Formats: sequence, structure tokens, C-alpha cells
Amino acid sequence: MSEMDILRVQNLVKYFPITGGILGKQIAKVHAVDDVTFSVKKGKTLGLVGESGCGKSTLGRTILRLIEPTSGNIFFDGKDITNISQKQLRPLRKEIQIVFQDPFASLNPRMSIREILSEPFEIHNLFPDKQERIHKVLSLLKEVGLSPEAIDRYPHEFSGGQRQRIGIARALSLNPKIIICDEPVSALDVSIQSQILNLMMDLRDKYHLSYIFIAHDLSVIEHISDEVAVMYLGKIVEYTSSENLYKHPIHPYTKALISSIPRHNVVEKREHQVIQGDLPSPIDPPSGCRFHTRCPFAKEICSKQIPELKNLGSEINSHLVACHFSNELKNNEIL
Repeated sequence: MSEMDILRVQNLVKYFPITGGILGKQIAKVHAVDDVTFSVKKGKTLGLVGESGCGKSTLGRTILRLIEPTSGNIFFDGKDITNISQKQLRPLRKEIQIVFQDPFASLNPRMSIREILSEPFEIHNLFPDKQERIHKVLSLLKEVGLSPEAIDRYPHEFSGGQRQRIGIARALSLNPKIIICDEPVSALDVSIQSQILNLMMDLRDKYHLSYIFIAHDLSVIEHISDEVAVMYLGKIVEYTSSENLYKHPIHPYTKALISSIPRHNVVEKREHQVIQGDLPSPIDPPSGCRFHTRCPFAKEICSKQIPELKNLGSEINSHLVACHFSNELKNNEIL
């Protein structure tokens, strides 16, 4: 693990058992996350993108140990936290936080904003002085652009964007080093999305935060991310810098996703690629390359052999692609 990395995930796997029968025996399993490896640098944002059902949110929650991993390792700030007990994990909760997709569902409707933002301090025995705690709550509200009058109001009294600001304030309350953002703007209006994204970027720069930003909208990912990992059916198929990915996508799945982004410039020419068929079931994923059932370039080897995530870039600016024909695609050769 590099000194520049705040988080490293190595060969992470998460399967959910499916049981049946009178004895409740396992009859199958859901391959939610399957052998995923990546790292997040200090003060940087890793965008995690893919279709619904590809395992993005499960991956984020497994990193937090809200869901226990099946195998693999999670290193945070140089320490392996994969198998440590919940008691040992508790102090680290202050340093790894999450912002959920639905701000209304993640805020207790029976608690005022004062209580919601004070709760982390009570759990971790911080700011025992009442006035100091109130001052900290007011400071958090100011950080996310809410007025002091919000302190005694309840979640239902706010708009969706305001509720998400409260969720961000709660995540900030314990001075974390990394925040996992699980589609934090997907439920918001487009105009509000940009406000929340700009707020998160300002907070990242101000507090030297690291983000894992999960989304299915590539235009959002492009706006906020330094590096991007593209997931398909539990696996990473392409992983590089944001600039590389949007200028020179290589994997057929990534190309199709990027071609689907609405164009602001009507003069801009972009080859439109349509992904045929539906996402296969994660209970019984395709053999070999999981994308081969929908890939226009698939050949016999694709259904038999799992492609290695190979670096087609340099050591300084890596570009990892999991495709048997990645070199041909990189050079725009006809397959």
C-alpha cells in the first residue's frame, strides 16, 4: 500500500447466500462483488460507476463493514481492517463516513437537526459541554450552507437538497478522512445536483478529504472524480484517471456508457453504441468475461476465459482494462 493511499481494497469478494428447503440449505449465491482491487489516494476522489445491480453500493457498504466481506482485504490508512472486531472498528468509524442516496430515509424523522448532528458526538463521547456541542452543530450547518434557524427543525421541513446537506454535515461531524458517497445526488433535481457537487468539492479541498463517489451518471462522475473505476456485474472492467477514461475509453462497456451521455454541443461527433440485452443475473453470471453476452466484439475465448485487468498505460498514468482484445480496441483495430 502506497503512502499516498488512504484506502486500498484487495481482491474483495462479497457473495450473498440464497437458501431454500426445510433445512434452509444454501442452494445458490449472489455474486455481488467478485475479486475487486483498487486504491484511493489521500485528498482525491475515486468515482465508481456502472449499471444498477453491478455491485457498487454493496462494495461501498462492505468497505465500511456494514456488510461483512466473504474474502479479500480492506486496508485503511495502512491498517488491515478486514477482520478486526466491531469494538476495534468503532474508533475508526470516526474516520470513515458515508452519505446515503436517500437523505429522507437516512435521517430519523423523529429527531430534530440538533439531535441528528449531536448524536455522533454522544456516541463517541465528544464535546461533553452542552454549549460547545451546540456551537459545533451550528458550525456544521454553516459549513453546508444552512441557516442557524434549521437547528430545531425536523427533516420533513426541508427540501431534498437541504436534507442532503444535513446528511453531509453529519458525515463531516467527526472529521473523517474518507467519505463514501452512495449516489448522493441521484434523487435530486439537476440544478440542485450541481450545488451539492460543488459543495462536496469545496469541502474536499478545504478539509483534504478523500471520496469514493458511487453513481450511475457518468457526467456526474466526470465532474467530481480524479480516477474512475467502471464496474460490470461485480467486477471492475476499466480503471484509470477521469481524463483518460472520457477521452480514451477502451472497454466496449465503458464506450457504450460514455456514448450515452447527453451532448451539450450538438456539433460534437460521438459514435453512439447501444448495449444489447439485459444485465445477466448475478446469481448465475456468465462464464469467462461477464460482458461477453452483450459485447459486439465477443469471440469464443470471451466465454471461456476471464480476462485479466491489464495496464495499457504507464506506471505514472495507468489505464487498466479487463478485455481479451484491449490492445486492438485501444488502437481502433477492427476485430
